[in-house]
Amino acid sequence: MDYYGFMSRPLRQLFALALLALGAAHSTFAASPTANEPNNSGLDRDLFYELLVGELSAQAGDNSAAYALLLDAARKSNAPRLYQRAVELALGARSGESALDAARAWNNAFPASPEANRYLLQILIGMNRIADIQEPLKRHLSHLSAPERTMVINLLPRYFARATDKNLVATVVEQALANELKDHTTGAAAWSTVGLLRLQAGDSGGAMEASRRAAALNTKAEEPAYLALGLMGPKNPAAETLVLKYLAGRASPELRMTYVRNLLDLQRNGDAYAQAQIVTRDWPDFAEGWLVQGSLELQNQKLAQSETSLKTYLARASTTDTAAPGVEMGRGIVQAYFLLAQIAEQTQRLEQAQTYLQRIDSPKDALRVASRQAAILARQGKLDQARAVIRKVPELQVEDERAKISAEVQLLRENRQYLPAYQLLVDALARYPQDSELLYDQAMLAEKVGNSAEMERLLRQLIEIKPDFHHAYNALGFSLAERNIRLGEARTLIAKALELAPNDPFIVDSMAWVEFRSGNATEALKLLQGAFESRPDAEIAAHMGEVLWTTGQREQALAIWKKGAELNPDNETLLETTERLQSKQ
Repeated sequence: MDYYGFMSRPLRQLFALALLALGAAHSTFAASPTANEPNNSGLDRDLFYELLVGELSAQAGDNSAAYALLLDAARKSNAPRLYQRAVELALGARSGESALDAARAWNNAFPASPEANRYLLQILIGMNRIADIQEPLKRHLSHLSAPERTMVINLLPRYFARATDKNLVATVVEQALANELKDHTTGAAAWSTVGLLRLQAGDSGGAMEASRRAAALNTKAEEPAYLALGLMGPKNPAAETLVLKYLAGRASPELRMTYVRNLLDLQRNGDAYAQAQIVTRDWPDFAEGWLVQGSLELQNQKLAQSETSLKTYLARASTTDTAAPGVEMGRGIVQAYFLLAQIAEQTQRLEQAQTYLQRIDSPKDALRVASRQAAILARQGKLDQARAVIRKVPELQVEDERAKISAEVQLLRENRQYLPAYQLLVDALARYPQDSELLYDQAMLAEKVGNSAEMERLLRQLIEIKPDFHHAYNALGFSLAERNIRLGEARTLIAKALELAPNDPFIVDSMAWVEFRSGNATEALKLLQGAFESRPDAEIAAHMGEVLWTTGQREQALAIWKKGAELNPDNETLLETTERLQSKQ
């Protein structure tokens, strides 16, 4: 028989919700029956009515009324799931204070409940009530096993990412972890978390001390090494010492690759390459190591080794990183194909390069693919066809039109079609007058078409629009040094560029050129050697060779020019420099 036939379908659903709430509370209401007694619920009609109306209110969207009714029912019945329902209703109504009141009531009623404590802790964190989280955090950890505590401790820095008072977070969490910091099982994780929180608060010294303490508690734990990796830099050599000490053991490939990425960020490519080789030697199935190794080998013009490494990467890459129907191709796969295409270009296998590019199935890389395809067509004397390839790329976002303009300008510039490229930019800047990248490109092309005054005007305009655009300072400073005029101003401009982009090898190259023009050949050569070591490049090689040539070190000059030609035989600066100087012999 249908006992609910008199109700409409929505009302029956609401009634079912109320019964569900009753069921949630039943275990608390029910008496403990004897073997001969029925198990009767202790619910009365008033409480039933309150639950029903509460659920009706929630269904109608009145979460505030529903919250009040459910919290009252929870207090009367002392039912954990009704407290939880009240908390969830308050959160649904976006009432943090109400959610906090309900969570505290639940926690007070059931102080040993991990669930109640977890809700309370999460709400306090969400409300940025950092000063109140110490005891709930301690209680939360006390209900967990050692592995679970370690996992939660490691996640704590993420929970507080949006906290406004980072110093208070570091202090309160350290106090809450007082017992864990002494525990050999969880101590390394606890000190590492304290260190990360100190680092977020700007206390790098305190973070480094935490890293040392963590490592001392457990020499095999990865957490202190990861913390030290976050502290690595020229001003903190102790951090790298700790990392290297850990790496001397059997560190995971993931950690070693994090070290590799740090080294690349610090522009220590030689050290990064050595570490990548360790990864590919010790973990040959770890795909990322082969990709980084191949990338660095290509950068150093070890083309055969690079091609082997990249193909090994493609063979090792996990199935989740490969393209499948309806799934976008993984970033590593895309990069590997681009690099293989670059190698094929450099070894004059243009059809093979096109084949690699055609294998890339990634809409977000469509313009990048088209640009490389266009460059190959241009090398084959098909410049108009090349420009058409770029123009045919679909424009999926507003900025795509501007990106296509830049790609076409780059194509024309690489093929020494400076005047058409300059005119293309004049037309583009009429539509995008404040675009710093287009303005910079126009300035560089103004110099190429022989209008240095216009180049200088445009670069000064760019510096005014975007004072932190280091390329503009560098370009203007180098142009003055190249023309051997206003060298003091050139030095100031390039120093500003270095302030904005420290250790950039191309800006160091510019400063070296100022030194050379100022008669300081020894200092110029020192700077150029450092720049070339950091980033082997044909233009830097051209400048270094000129300094060596003019100081009588002609064999060394010829050797560095040869290296430059191996890097890029078509580099204009290198070709002009060698022809000009050697013709004067």
